[in-house]
Amino acid sequence: MSAAIWDFLLMIAEKIGEFFALVFSPLEEVIAPATWTLVSTATLETIMMVIFSTLFSVIIGLPLGILLCVTDPVHGIIPKKVCNQVLNRIVDIFRSFPFLILMVLLLPLARFFIGTAIGTAATVVPLSIAAAPFVARVIETALKEIDPGVIQAARSMGSTNFQIITKVMLPESLPSLVDGITLTIINLIGYSAMAGTIGGGGLGALAIQYGYNRFRGDVLLVSVVVILIMVGVVQITGTSWSSRIMKRR
Repeated sequence: MSAAIWDFLLMIAEKIGEFFALVFSPLEEVIAPATWTLVSTATLETIMMVIFSTLFSVIIGLPLGILLCVTDPVHGIIPKKVCNQVLNRIVDIFRSFPFLILMVLLLPLARFFIGTAIGTAATVVPLSIAAAPFVARVIETALKEIDPGVIQAARSMGSTNFQIITKVMLPESLPSLVDGITLTIINLIGYSAMAGTIGGGGLGALAIQYGYNRFRGDVLLVSVVVILIMVGVVQITGTSWSSRIMKRR
């Protein structure tokens, strides 16, 4: 992302903060107006981190999850025992790492791609890699829930393995995939907040640096409330989309 675009987004965040300060002016005796500007900027940073890390984790996790399902030695349409075991071990290893430790280990990788190991952009790298194994498991589980009879029917009609995956398995598992991606986004919001303790940006950094270290209770309170609102909005939206997909069947 270029510096000009980022400066433009920060300017928008400042305007949003001024708007919030005006709307919530009755609370200014408890929460300073300048706090809303800080929170709006940090909220924008968190949203950007979550969006890009979700995108990259799905790009990595989607093919990995499909491979885990189709190469299953028992129920897979392309059973490959050795390949499946190797993929399972890789996913299990990355899922077993606590996020903060994994983020520290991936700092050199973030510095290689982004040019820095701290800040909002650098945090996207460990967030994406941390979430990718979770996405893979979510997709694998969703695909395995499909009725085997549907797959057998597609195969009996002459469908290729690629057609079975793209035209049968993925569409049939779409509601479960939406629920899984929703859960991934919620986890990433939590991860992004934890990243603030070791140099990441966003609401987590704001809550630690301004709220906790500087004893600003108003900043800490608003940061937590905004994170809760973000999680609630994501959950409601994801559940709504999943329900709509189910009703259209």
